[in-house]
Amino acid sequence: MSVSMTGSGEIATPVESSKSAMTWGPIFGGAAAAIGVTLILLLLGSGVGLTMVSPWSGQSSSLGTVGVTAAIWLVVVQWLSSGLGGYITGRLRTKWAAVHTDEVFFRDTAHGFISWALATIFVAGFLASSLTSLAGAGAQAVGSAAAAAGTAASSTASAADLPTAYFTDALLRPEQARTGATSDDTAATAEVSRILLNGAAAGQIPDDDKAYLATIVSARTGLSEADARTRVDTVLKRIDDAKVAAQKAADEARKAASTTALLGALSLLIGAFIAAAAAAFGGSQRDEEEDLLVTPRI
Repeated sequence: MSVSMTGSGEIATPVESSKSAMTWGPIFGGAAAAIGVTLILLLLGSGVGLTMVSPWSGQSSSLGTVGVTAAIWLVVVQWLSSGLGGYITGRLRTKWAAVHTDEVFFRDTAHGFISWALATIFVAGFLASSLTSLAGAGAQAVGSAAAAAGTAASSTASAADLPTAYFTDALLRPEQARTGATSDDTAATAEVSRILLNGAAAGQIPDDDKAYLATIVSARTGLSEADARTRVDTVLKRIDDAKVAAQKAADEARKAASTTALLGALSLLIGAFIAAAAAAFGGSQRDEEEDLLVTPRI
């Protein structure tokens, strides 16, 4: 604390308020209001979103439309709840007497920002716990499906033994493949599966494997060698197309996640600004009218 002396020799001491510049009551009140409005609007948006999805073919909105609508609604929810919470924070605080106007403005904006931060942390934690529960249920379902798939695949070969089994098949392929494929359907089916799995892992199927597959298909279906080779090429092309489609879907999902993260960050920044501005506006309305205490002269 600095002390100065006037020209007349008097000592001037700065006036410092004993009260804190932060009032937690209005902050918690505004945060609670923002949280309540956010949850209500999220439930409302969920209800509206469910009406856009229908199990009947042709009656449901496209996936892109649903995603864009959900993103816009989340932004609207963030801004509305931030504005209301900040405004309530500014209106509920008590008037700061003998405080400069600029300091009052700063305190109001700081109170609105802190109220927004508390509400955002709570809502983020609530959504994270909900998503974690959904992810846990999904992981359990995927684990059950993987266990069933592993049980079904154990009769042929395990993933670790697949390369060895494939090369063993290549070494022991009979010269008369048609006769072997006709006499033992189960062995032929298992060998074809191993060839396809090895091709998926390697990224392509060698020409000799394609010729061998055509021979087995011809023996099993009665097609000519040329028609069997055409069928093999068609199926392999469908497998490649499915792989490309999966990669394209993964890339689109990555881009969508990146865009959503950037828009979410921008929306949060704008929400913080709205909360601070609304708190300053509510505080200014709170201070517009002064209550004067009139005391009689003695």
